[in-house]
Amino acid sequence: MSRLTSPIAPVLIIAAGLFANPALAAGDASQGESDFRRCKSCHSVDEGTNRVGPSLHNLIGRQAGTAPDYNYSESFTEAGTQGLTWTVENLVAYLEDPVAFLKGYLDSNSVRTKMRNMFRKLALRENIAAYLESITERAE
Repeated sequence: MSRLTSPIAPVLIIAAGLFANPALAAGDASQGESDFRRCKSCHSVDEGTNRVGPSLHNLIGRQAGTAPDYNYSESFTEAGTQGLTWTVENLVAYLEDPVAFLKGYLDSNSVRTKMRNMFRKLALRENIAAYLESITERAE
């Protein structure tokens, strides 16, 4: 049987296409900057400017629950202590349903977070995460 007529060939071709172009799953940082307006009433991207929610300055790569001078819930502090770090993937999952995300991460049914917004649209979550990643300063 030739490689191209093998029953597994179509699966391999599709999989190769999905993994060869990571942009298919990435958000649009420019659109995310516009989408972030939904977050501005509670969050700032300015260093040290906390509001109802913590500053999201340099969020990507930061341990959860560690923004300076912000009073986090015990759940958030515990998640950070257990190793939760904000990656694009974690942020996209968190924004879908913050309470469910923390319940799953902490393996607990009793979690608290001030974040009540849920963003059901994947593209919106990916765009916001891409924007926050684009403004994260990387240590060289």
